[in-house]
Amino acid sequence: MRAVAPGKLILSGEHAVVYGKPALVMAVDRFASAAITQNSDARVHFELADLNERGALTLQGLRELKARLVRDYQKFLDGQVGIRDVLTKPFHLFQFLFITLVDGEQIRLDRGIHIKISSNIPIGSGMGSSAATMLAVLKGLSGLLDLDLKAADYFAYALEAEKLQHGRPSGADPYVSLHGGFVRFQNQKAARLEIPSVPFHLVNTGTPMTTTGECVAHVAHHFGDASIWDDFATVTNEMQRDLATGDLAHVQRAVRENHKLLAMIGVVPQRVSDFIHDVEMAGGAAKIAGAGSVRGSAGGMVIVFCEEAPHALAERHGFQLLNVKGESRGARIV
Repeated sequence: MRAVAPGKLILSGEHAVVYGKPALVMAVDRFASAAITQNSDARVHFELADLNERGALTLQGLRELKARLVRDYQKFLDGQVGIRDVLTKPFHLFQFLFITLVDGEQIRLDRGIHIKISSNIPIGSGMGSSAATMLAVLKGLSGLLDLDLKAADYFAYALEAEKLQHGRPSGADPYVSLHGGFVRFQNQKAARLEIPSVPFHLVNTGTPMTTTGECVAHVAHHFGDASIWDDFATVTNEMQRDLATGDLAHVQRAVRENHKLLAMIGVVPQRVSDFIHDVEMAGGAAKIAGAGSVRGSAGGMVIVFCEEAPHALAERHGFQLLNVKGESRGARIV
């Protein structure tokens, strides 16, 4: 059984969505894939092909791992450890997801399972790689085991696992990967919108030194009670209207304001800010499309709104230009 799920970009409202403000989130045509088979081994095997990592545990071993992860996550909530200390290996996220699904649905397994995961979504760069991979795994398992899962079930299982990696996630990543398309997302509810027609281009500035969870925790410490989130909401509302009309100049104005707010909360590294400044000087507008970073020089993905792809600017700054477009379909068996 094979399933795929798309990555995502946040066009407006990153970080603010954690505080109940709206975000505009779009699925894109980069995908995570899960190939799932049954075998005679009594263990559950996990293979992360892109990272060349493997692990296998019995159901009892998975339950013991889950208990430890739950304890460590509570330590994070209590302020005793950082979110990066909860998951020590990438495939622990999927092992937790698997056993949570098995126990939650009271599944009886009479054979072992092998889960092979691959993806062309850049990891740790603000494109929802983890959420897409989890949705691909859940869809594949549902098909293989003939489960009757509803959309709310997929979302709930993915969000429960995502907490281990992102700390206090908004739920935007798994929702958009599950459903596809372009949505206004707020307080774990979404309103579907038309995929924007204005031209945009994606620039990879490199994998951030800090994870999404670390960025969210840092921003919460310094700006958790600040009024700046109302300013984010205002910009997001303006951008939603401008994207609907397809007015590139107005969209660019909203994007520039959004970038200023992101810079104010300290998640735009200087090297990325310099690139965005040059984009603006050339008549375009740009902003980070994920959590950004509070350390180092890389900020993950930057979305650039302009007619022509900024090849020369990206090359000058040592960044990579990626080709992506909106994806209307969500997680599915293929």
